[in-house]
Amino acid sequence: MAFLKQHQGICLALLFIAGALAPLAASRSLQKGLSMHERHEQWMAQYGRVYKDATEKQRRFDIFKENVEHIESFNSANEKPYRLGVNQFADLTNEEFKASKNGFRSHMCSTDGASFKYENVTAVPSTMDWRKKGAVTPVKDQGQCGCCWAFSAVAAVEGITEISAGKLVSLSEQELVDCDKGGEDQGCEGGWMDSAFQFVEKHGLTTEAKYPYEGTDGTCNNKAESNQATKITGYEDVPANNEAALLKAVANQPVSVAIDAGGVEFQFYSSGVFTGSCGTELDHGVTAVGYGVSDDGMKYWLVKNSWGAQWGEEGYIRMQRDVDAKEGLCGIAMKASYPTA
Repeated sequence: MAFLKQHQGICLALLFIAGALAPLAASRSLQKGLSMHERHEQWMAQYGRVYKDATEKQRRFDIFKENVEHIESFNSANEKPYRLGVNQFADLTNEEFKASKNGFRSHMCSTDGASFKYENVTAVPSTMDWRKKGAVTPVKDQGQCGCCWAFSAVAAVEGITEISAGKLVSLSEQELVDCDKGGEDQGCEGGWMDSAFQFVEKHGLTTEAKYPYEGTDGTCNNKAESNQATKITGYEDVPANNEAALLKAVANQPVSVAIDAGGVEFQFYSSGVFTGSCGTELDHGVTAVGYGVSDDGMKYWLVKNSWGAQWGEEGYIRMQRDVDAKEGLCGIAMKASYPTA
């Protein structure tokens, strides 16, 4: 009797779930038949987008329509090992996207002959994911501030701090935005990861909890800045244009890298191993937190971005590794560096 009652309960539960899923399935099928205007309204609701007037809304709709058509055309061709998606950047032109998100300031100094402590490493693991080793904080979102350089550097410092001290702490990007001024680093107007490492070496870095992210340029909060949570001993540059050297570094810690992330396909990357299109005009700072091999045998870098978890693979991108060009895909091997503890 107890079994019968339990069986009846399971049946009722299944009927309830089926009934609940029916409207969902209907809504999904309905979505396919939505007009582009309806899809834009739906997208606006999803991302909380509000426009100042009808003229601006029409302009944004036109951009949205063009982007969606490009995304769907790319995916339907099915010629690449990665997919694009309609994300939070769908109503931005590529020029607007680059202006608001990509703030890496390239520096021309040479690193030839500089110290590289992993030079003599002879064996590395076949795969690495520093997330699984507890050395990577959740994906963050830089918003409309062009301070990717700060997020890249902070992620690398968070990683080496956990590796050396055994404790993962979310550190403050806003401290770098507000307090690391006067040289290469100019807050929301762009910066360079090596300069950020120099600042942390000298001043230390406090936690995100004590100096939370605002997404705008502000005045340095000296009281919060003085409450150091970590400090580094320095930093090293990975030998330029050398993916083998970069592999040695990433096998041992998360590494700050600069890439060319200005293309439309990078803007709307959704999933898979990214293989292009991009050049070597470095404009964005990110963090290599691992590497691996996809199911179809393609080698990739695992890269943490700072555009929120809604972009890419929950905030990450897998980028093709060991390409023919010595600079690496999108220039990933050109200007890589890491903090030392």
